[in-house]
Amino acid sequence: MSTMWEISDFDAHESVHYFDDPKTGLKAIIALHSTHLGPAAGGTRFWHYADNHAAVKDALRLSRGMSYKNALAGLPLGGGKAVIMADSARNKTPEMLAQFGRSIDMLGGQYYTAEDVGMSDQDMLALSKETQYVAGLPVTNGQVGGDPGPYTARGVYLGVKAAAEYRLGSDTMDGVHVAIQGVGSVGGGLAELLAADGAKLTIADVNQERLDEVAAQLGAQTCGLDEIMNVKADIFSPNALGGILNAQTIADLQVSAVAGGANNQFASEADAQTLFERGILYAPDYVINSGGIINVGMEILGDKTVDQVYEKIDNIPLRLGEIWDESQSEKMPSAQIANKMARRLIGR
Repeated sequence: MSTMWEISDFDAHESVHYFDDPKTGLKAIIALHSTHLGPAAGGTRFWHYADNHAAVKDALRLSRGMSYKNALAGLPLGGGKAVIMADSARNKTPEMLAQFGRSIDMLGGQYYTAEDVGMSDQDMLALSKETQYVAGLPVTNGQVGGDPGPYTARGVYLGVKAAAEYRLGSDTMDGVHVAIQGVGSVGGGLAELLAADGAKLTIADVNQERLDEVAAQLGAQTCGLDEIMNVKADIFSPNALGGILNAQTIADLQVSAVAGGANNQFASEADAQTLFERGILYAPDYVINSGGIINVGMEILGDKTVDQVYEKIDNIPLRLGEIWDESQSEKMPSAQIANKMARRLIGR
C-alpha cells in the first residue's frame, strides 16, 4: 500500500487516525482535513470496502468534502470523516460501537461525528455513552438534531428547484421530469417533495422492495440502476453512492442539469470539465447536500432552534446561484468554482 502522502486524495490533511481492535472487530479510520474554522465535523460511514486502500481513499475524499461543505454552509466547523470497515456480513455489534466511541473520545474534541451510510441515530446514542463528541442524537419534535436525512432531502429539493429555475427558466416543478438514482432517506424524501409539486419522476434503487414502495406511493415510473442515467429527463438527481459521473456516463446523459445529494459524484476531477463542456448545469454535491450537516452543526454549536436550521438550509439556492453565475463568467466548471470558494474560507 502507498504511504499516506502518495495517495492522490491526500490533500494536506491535518491528521489521519487508524483504529484496530481485534477484540471487538473494530477497524476504523478518522480523517481530519481541516480545523481552521473549528473542530472537524462529519459523519461516520459503516461500509464493506474491497480493501484498506479503498477505505482510506473514501475517508480522505469525504473529509475534504466536509471541510468545503461546512465552510460554504457558513458553519464555524472544520471537516472530518470516519469510516468503519465492515466485514462482508456487515456485522455491527454493541461492543464494536462502544470501542469506536472510545476511539473518537481519544481525539479530545478535534472531531465530532454523526450518522452517515450504514449508521443510525440509535448508533449515535450508543456512541454517546462513550464520548460527548457526537451529534445526530434522537430528539423530540421541535428540537435541533436527530436524523439528518430529512434536512439533507430538503436542501437537495431546494437545489433541484433552483437548477430548474436557473437552467430551464421554470419557477415551478409541475411537469418537470426528474430522474432520481437512489430513493433511500435522502432520495426518497426528495421524491416525496417533488411529487407534491407535480414533478414527473423516474426512479431507480438497488433495493427493489423500497423502489416498488416509493413508486406505488408517488406514482413514479421505475427503471433499472443501469438505465437511470440514460433516461431522457430535465434533471438527473444522484442520491446513492459517489463516483458515478465519468466520461462514459456523462456522454450518455440526456438532461439539462445534475442536482443530487450523493457525495463525490465525479469519478475524477477531469469529469467536472467534461460535464461543463457538455453544457449540463451541475449543483456541487457538498453545497446542495449540506442540509444534514447544517442540522448536525447547529446541534454541536448548541442553543439553536429548528427555525435557525431551516433558515440556513433555505440559503442553499442562493449559494448555488452565486456559484453558477461565477461559473458562467469565469467559463469554469461549477465544481471548481465551489472548491475555490471553500479553499479561500479555510485558508488554503
